[in-house]
Amino acid sequence: MKNSQNIMIMGWLLCCLLVESTQGADRVTGKTFALRSPVLATQAMAATSQPLATQVALDVMRKGGNAVDAAIAANALLGLVEPTGNGIGGDLFAIVWDAKTKKLYGLNASGRSPKALSRQWFIDNNYEAIPSHGPLPVSVPGTVDGWFMLHERFGKMPMSDLLAPTIAYAEVGFPVSQLISYYWQRAVPILAKWPGFTDQFTLEGRAPAHGEIWKNPNLAMTLRTLAKEGRDAFYKGDIALVIANFMAENGGFLSYQDLATHQGNWIEPVSANYRGYDVWELPPNGQGIAALQILNIMEQFDVAKMSHDSAEYVHLFTEAKKIVFEDRAKYYADPEFNNIPVSTLISKHYAKKRATLLSLTKASNTYPAGNLLEEGDTIYLTTADAEGNMVSLIQSNYRGMGSGMAPTGLGFVLQDRGEMFSLKKDHFNVFEGGKRPFHTIIPAFITKDGKPWMSFGLMGGAMQPQGHAQIVINMVDFGMDIQAAGDAPRIHHSGSSEPTGERMSNGGILNLETGYPYQTIRDLMRLGHRVQYANGPYGGYQAIHRAQNGVYWGATETRKDGHAAGF
Repeated sequence: MKNSQNIMIMGWLLCCLLVESTQGADRVTGKTFALRSPVLATQAMAATSQPLATQVALDVMRKGGNAVDAAIAANALLGLVEPTGNGIGGDLFAIVWDAKTKKLYGLNASGRSPKALSRQWFIDNNYEAIPSHGPLPVSVPGTVDGWFMLHERFGKMPMSDLLAPTIAYAEVGFPVSQLISYYWQRAVPILAKWPGFTDQFTLEGRAPAHGEIWKNPNLAMTLRTLAKEGRDAFYKGDIALVIANFMAENGGFLSYQDLATHQGNWIEPVSANYRGYDVWELPPNGQGIAALQILNIMEQFDVAKMSHDSAEYVHLFTEAKKIVFEDRAKYYADPEFNNIPVSTLISKHYAKKRATLLSLTKASNTYPAGNLLEEGDTIYLTTADAEGNMVSLIQSNYRGMGSGMAPTGLGFVLQDRGEMFSLKKDHFNVFEGGKRPFHTIIPAFITKDGKPWMSFGLMGGAMQPQGHAQIVINMVDFGMDIQAAGDAPRIHHSGSSEPTGERMSNGGILNLETGYPYQTIRDLMRLGHRVQYANGPYGGYQAIHRAQNGVYWGATETRKDGHAAGF
């Protein structure tokens, strides 16, 4: 054990020598984290994970569209240029600040499991867990319905105009960027065996290389149909028939009826106040309230007196996360099938009780979930316009490119969110037909004194609530600006109990990005943490902050192909 720790420490010594950057100092430590300056503009701002999508969003707003129009157009294009993280075969969640009503609106556009499939079918066929790929984890794609719900309520420009840029790029092609090519290359060996994938998402069996032109005429045709015929073309028209027939022919259960009866939901965002800032998330079936629970526990401690890269802070944050994720594993599921005690979970009183479980001198291997039953790969983008409307939108296929099931001639891959169900009987998140699975993708928003302050998100499975909380803490406690808050080295704890049934028994693993001092790593190990160098990068951050003078500040993820711009 001592030898392995020595090797780990030596690795950290080398890694920590690599991290020095400029701009954006942490007021507590004086260290600098930002790799670029925030982007400033007054009329419009967009931050996405791919430069072409940011340009499309700004073009829409230049032509008179609003932030919602821009978000839809950008998301459509991201499904083409970044199929490794999203597409119309996936789900969507959004939080919209409407300047007219001065109110936040939440949208849950996630799909449900096939009604003809049951937990008993998996048990009878000797499955201990739902497979990660292929036809069985496929659930109804909710993204297209989400676009049209957003557009009907808030949009200004015709949907045909919003989809036109993606149709054009799909037909004439675009150069694949470096990171997306890398993830695409990783996906092909895993997904190539599933029907339709190789034909529609490879070049003679391989992923497109960095800088190589990629076209998707099938997707162009699908989007052209949506532009002409509307939302029902996807859920009740010819596209729905193609999907249903394809699934039936290839061992799937998703049916035409599942698609035809799908409907997204407008929902009320929920919030917790963190030192004067109201942080907003969407309630389950997503995991957004985990960020609120973490922040509520962290608020019990004087974080501002700690150093961002100190063992004291990293230990405190990690233990808070571990406590919260026990509740996440037990309670987060589809609220239509369970009475989820959301208000209790995000209350200050509950946070104070849970904080008493935390030791400041020792890492814990296990934590209990709260006993409340008696009481009750992904893309993120954000846009803002001249009227003050702001959109926080996240969309995903899950596991990068999804299930691998690519319906014939449609140009997209169906998601595999059904993998996130548990097969444990009586679990909140147990598989049931027509049920929404536990979801990892979460948009976020912050208001201050009732006014919009920041729209942001951070991708990456279980990293998302951890990342949300770290962004807020970086800005509120450590005084970082919007870009530095995202560029600062991240904490990622893995191995917690999960809504799919896994239980934490050994404390999990504390993964840290480069930038943490040798002394911090050593101190964390002495506290009992199993620390390892990040196998990330962790997350995919985009954000827009609205200053008091009305200026938009944009920030983007330096770990990806992100681009923030405005005018």
